[in-house]
Amino acid sequence: MEALSIDFSPQTPLIHFDGSTGLMQIKGRSIPDQPDEFWNPILNWFDFYILKPATHTVFKIDLEYFNISSSKRILFLLYKLNELSENGHSVKVQWLYRDSDEDMYEVGQDYAYMVKVPFEFKMYDDRDFIGS
Repeated sequence: MEALSIDFSPQTPLIHFDGSTGLMQIKGRSIPDQPDEFWNPILNWFDFYILKPATHTVFKIDLEYFNISSSKRILFLLYKLNELSENGHSVKVQWLYRDSDEDMYEVGQDYAYMVKVPFEFKMYDDRDFIGS
């Protein structure tokens, strides 16, 4: 399966989903003017991925800010991870957040509560290389 790569912009995050390795990354800000135009191709790609997933799927989320429409789409993706997990596949979410951003940590906790997929929380210092 061909990887899905979308460069970041001031309003949209970097997306890199690699179906062959199972590593999925979302990083940056997500406040798109047209959320369906941005998120629908991502959700569609993931629908195809879950038909023939990699042995292990790791979903890394490192967002500094996202709006409610993006929150809804991220939750859709997490529910799709539930499907993978329920079908016996290895799935994990890595939720990255800055040590100065307690709110983003709490949002990750909320998501972890809503889905059955294991979450790993990784705090990094504002001075660290982002996305480590």
